[in-house]
Amino acid sequence: MLLTVTTTHAPATDLGYLLVKHPGKVHSFDVPTGTAYVMYPEATEARCTAALLLDVDPQRLRAQRDAFDLGQYVNDRPYAASSLLAAALAKVFRSALRGASKDRPELAAEPIPLEIRVPVLRGTADLATRLFTPLGWAVTAEPIPLEPEVGGDSRYLDLRLSGTLRLADALNHLYVLLPVLDDAKHYWVAPDEIEKLLRSGEGWLAEHPEKVLIARRYLAHKRALADSALKRLEADEPEKEEEDELPVARKSPLAEQRRAAVLQALHYVDAARVLDLGCGGGALLTALVKDRRFTEIVGCDVSSRALDQAARRLRLDRLPERQRDRIKLWQSALTYRDDRLTGYDAAVLMEVIEHVDPPRLPALEASVFGHAKPRAVVVTTPNAEYNVHYEGLTGMRHSDHRFEWTRAEFQAWSARTAEQYGYTVSFRPVGEEHEVTGAPTQMAIFEVTA
Repeated sequence: MLLTVTTTHAPATDLGYLLVKHPGKVHSFDVPTGTAYVMYPEATEARCTAALLLDVDPQRLRAQRDAFDLGQYVNDRPYAASSLLAAALAKVFRSALRGASKDRPELAAEPIPLEIRVPVLRGTADLATRLFTPLGWAVTAEPIPLEPEVGGDSRYLDLRLSGTLRLADALNHLYVLLPVLDDAKHYWVAPDEIEKLLRSGEGWLAEHPEKVLIARRYLAHKRALADSALKRLEADEPEKEEEDELPVARKSPLAEQRRAAVLQALHYVDAARVLDLGCGGGALLTALVKDRRFTEIVGCDVSSRALDQAARRLRLDRLPERQRDRIKLWQSALTYRDDRLTGYDAAVLMEVIEHVDPPRLPALEASVFGHAKPRAVVVTTPNAEYNVHYEGLTGMRHSDHRFEWTRAEFQAWSARTAEQYGYTVSFRPVGEEHEVTGAPTQMAIFEVTA
């Protein structure tokens, strides 16, 4: 069975760094049901394709607990994508699934153009569309026809996906949804499968419109396991981010693009010890924890409820001690000085300042830029000029926003704050730019003057 991943990101051969597999070699891996191979049928700077080929050994397959109730040899397991391929993907691309890349960490955190093809997959075109479209994929699912003398279509699909996503997100989608489409598992499904589902579904499964179907199929229709997984999803589900309320077409969710842009900015300023100020339910904290460059991560929020939510989202109680020691959650009001916040490499105010009453902004500036004084401060906020693209929006993007600035207003505030507290400042757009109104989110990167 076969799966291919293609990118046109320039240079496209960086895909080899993300997958930790050199494009000039054929890589082989022993897996419980056979041998997995990774090779690159094309590898140029303009376009690069990695192919994962799983050669199933029928004798090894017999040794597995077989949940398919198929004949020992006459079955579709050697060629139709299933949990066999998902398990091979998890072993072969382990680092890429975690979003870790020693050589290209900034690229691993960035959405890139991707094309996925699974030439033979059991399932229906309708279900494939319902599963992948909500995740930002454009889906082409063509039924594979039977022999001409028989006529009609088989129960198999040629599945093609295209979109601009983080590679880690794409691989986790496949890891979960290939067995869901196939609707079978090649091994006994035990309670520990819930952890695999929640871990791979982090950040997308809780809000997926087909999450009930996904949980039930992934957990082999074991109702007790599925119900337990769904309850945990409901308990861990964060509040919807503000931009999700705004129905605008974009290549990937703005929240995802913004987190990627913040990570890039933190890499740019070479930060290791980071403050997430106004961390809310922990969306950015989750991304920071996955990046090993960040040795100390502090989430601060005035709301104890938000901090509890962040702790659940990070699963602090289940993290290994070494990982847990990297993370701190502190209750703190950003308009008051807090000695705990001093001495850090960088602070992030991601979609925070617009929630502060304008008369209180000087107090925030004094406590963050003046007292805490990190080497760098990364600030993002909505671009009010872009609001005309949101159909039906008559006021600000969220009811709790106290203001929304134009680009000129944000740059004026940033320049004044930088001058007052001894920083230089540069600006970056976040999201797809319009030639007149700019990008939906604007970002300022403050660096202490040398």
